[in-house]
Amino acid sequence: MNETIDHRLRSTWAPDHADLPARALRWLTERIGRPGPSAPVVTDSGLDVAESRLDGKAADELKSVVGTEFVLTASGERLGRAGGLSYLDLLRRRGLGELAVPDAVVLPATPEQVQEVLEVCVRHDVAVVPFGGGTSVVGGVNALRGDKASVISLDLARLDKLVSLDPVSHIAVLQAGVRGPEAERLLAEHGFTLGHVPQSFERATIGGFAATRSAGQASSGYGRFEDMVSGVRLATPRGEWRLGVAPASAAGPDLRHLAIGSEGTLGVITEVALRVRPVPARRRYEGYVVDGWAKGAEAVRELAQNHVLADVTRLSDVDETEVSLALNAGLKTAALKQYLRGRGIKNPCLLILGWEGQEISNRRKETLKWLNAVKIGRSLGESWRHGRFSGPRQRDTLLDVGVCVETLETSAHWSKLDHLRDAVRAALTGALGSPIIMCHISHAYETGASLYFTVLSARDADDPVGQWERAKAAACEAIKGLGTISHHHAVGVDHAPYLRAEIGELGIEVLRAARSTVDPTGILNPGKLTAG
Repeated sequence: MNETIDHRLRSTWAPDHADLPARALRWLTERIGRPGPSAPVVTDSGLDVAESRLDGKAADELKSVVGTEFVLTASGERLGRAGGLSYLDLLRRRGLGELAVPDAVVLPATPEQVQEVLEVCVRHDVAVVPFGGGTSVVGGVNALRGDKASVISLDLARLDKLVSLDPVSHIAVLQAGVRGPEAERLLAEHGFTLGHVPQSFERATIGGFAATRSAGQASSGYGRFEDMVSGVRLATPRGEWRLGVAPASAAGPDLRHLAIGSEGTLGVITEVALRVRPVPARRRYEGYVVDGWAKGAEAVRELAQNHVLADVTRLSDVDETEVSLALNAGLKTAALKQYLRGRGIKNPCLLILGWEGQEISNRRKETLKWLNAVKIGRSLGESWRHGRFSGPRQRDTLLDVGVCVETLETSAHWSKLDHLRDAVRAALTGALGSPIIMCHISHAYETGASLYFTVLSARDADDPVGQWERAKAAACEAIKGLGTISHHHAVGVDHAPYLRAEIGELGIEVLRAARSTVDPTGILNPGKLTAG
């Protein structure tokens, strides 16, 4: 086996640490009080992992499909696919809470092998959890058995190829296991880019993007992931399913959008045909400041409704701006605050704008024509662009010092956005006491926008899992009736109880009917999406 592939396929999950400067820890302590006790890292041998329950005959048949070395049953290999990257997942990997560990990890190399694996699992009634980059923060890859005696994690890491590229139509077909950075490298060799860069970009996969209706940081320019999908190929327990033959069609409902966002419950996505664009000749990112959340949100709405959004348009509230400026070592924060006060800015809210393309000057001018804000400059914009993946890496460091750190997101129409933000903030404060609650508009549309919350709180020493479960439940209850339960993190396990309130009982029945059609024995990703 190739050494690089071998490391990727067999390595267990490992913490992603990033330095937390002493001044940042002092500042954090001043804001949330003394952090709770540290959550120490526990080695694999220190975690309770049950013996594999996979039936010997099923294991033998799976080995005959993918090869003996690609059916993994050692505890460390199985632990590496035990859940995603939520705060609760991180706690469980540190011995706080119960991990759902698969009975085996199966690594097919082709779409045909994926189909054969599903057929084996149908015969032996084995549950199947598709696994891409493992970045779910809502329990989407938890190895739940449902009513099955055993469950496998179907790791798609070996489906890592660019299948084809049509430079005339601007369509690329990528296999589901290709990770974000590798997709960009493969496409760049032909002069193209996908332009899909969510915060999970470094680990997440093409199949995962499609299965969860992902949204990237530059979605105002490139579109959400579902906007990019031209076609999709799935393996299902009933056979292979291919969707998408033309750029647009009136041949009934667009079933691609039933597959996209299905989270592995209607089949395993093996290939995705995607609209790609030429690699941008230029990128320009800048930082601006507006005075207060209300004026900032109004400014973003004006940009969206006049169709002059930058490709990246991100507005931070006062709390998130304070954290960003406090932790940005390259800024002379005191001097900046004095400068802003001199410009009449009492409640600074940071606005990041980024343009990408062959010719961006005119687009930038059109954006700025509608914007009343104080320009900070390109250094702040570039600092954000180059550091935009640092947040997830700091989570383990914050756990080390006793901080509860988690995110949640939603979206609503403009007329409800402020009410939604206030309701979620109140719910989280009521559950956690005195947390830092940061919020930003991460994606904007003509009719509304998304809100992305980051929460920092002292960790409860006695019940850290319950602490966040109660806070998340309170936030979800606050969202009901005002916005969507998920703008881009998907449903998984965590949001399943709230889906009915959003799509109605009839909607749940429609999804369950589709699920029973393609998966009559119920092996695909038990407990997800329609389980609530």
